[in-house]
Amino acid sequence: MKFYYCLVTAMLFAVTSCTLDKTDYEAETGAEIPEHYEFEEAASINNGIYTISIETLNGTFYKGYNQVHVTATNTQTNEPLSTEEITFLPVKADASGNAMSCPHKYNLAYDAENAYYSGYVVFTEVSNNTTSWKLYLGINGNTATTDISVAEQPNKNLNMTAFTGNDGGSYVIALIAPQRPGVAENELVAGIYKYNTPDAPPVTFPDPEQFSYTEVQGYTLRLDPRMPQPSMGNHSSPNNQDLTQHEDSLYYGVVNYTMTGNWTLNFILENQNGLIIKGTEVPTDFTPGIEGVKSELHIDILF
Repeated sequence: MKFYYCLVTAMLFAVTSCTLDKTDYEAETGAEIPEHYEFEEAASINNGIYTISIETLNGTFYKGYNQVHVTATNTQTNEPLSTEEITFLPVKADASGNAMSCPHKYNLAYDAENAYYSGYVVFTEVSNNTTSWKLYLGINGNTATTDISVAEQPNKNLNMTAFTGNDGGSYVIALIAPQRPGVAENELVAGIYKYNTPDAPPVTFPDPEQFSYTEVQGYTLRLDPRMPQPSMGNHSSPNNQDLTQHEDSLYYGVVNYTMTGNWTLNFILENQNGLIIKGTEVPTDFTPGIEGVKSELHIDILF
């Protein structure tokens, strides 16, 4: 009987705290989660030979995953390109002039139905006084460049993380969906990428071999979602599914959000052989009043 009373008390504490936290959060933000469904021009280039338009959702480059649509027109014939190869390379420069990149699709694929070239880029840092980004697009041996600005992602459901794995490799995990989760079982989509360490020094600049990333193949991203704030006791939810890779090279799973609020997606990343690349188990204890422990590999979200 004593155990039953304690259990009921703990459950009432959790439910009451959830309601209070939700109310306080809504009062604090007073804003809905931003969603973007329309592609708009984020950058344009005219190098005298081609005019190029680069579109993203909301016409903005954000930290994290960005799908890109590229159209190009020959300025001499005024004909849109459809059979030429177009390459896409983002390069970041820091205050010391060091050049780095981020996960991206280098060889864009032409979508005949929609008449554009498609790709993606996962920006790992925002633009600021010490970090700048430039895009290099190659067409038929000609290079077109433009400076761009990368903004902070206002939707925390689309957060990303970059880390060094236990194998010494540099990895990036970026959330792609859902943009706006529901209190339900949600399909969770993520991209997982690894930097390809170059075998030789650069031949020229920008040498794409120095900035290459791979979509990791056949990994498993084990998932343990929790509400880590003290009032939630770091509780989890049932019916979650680990993320595995589909034919489009992205990783799909299921996350069950049982209420709105702050959640942490705790991960353990395993390679094809089941070896842990990064991540730690999270204790299963219900700890009301104490901030929850997080995996060494995690992404915080909020909805």
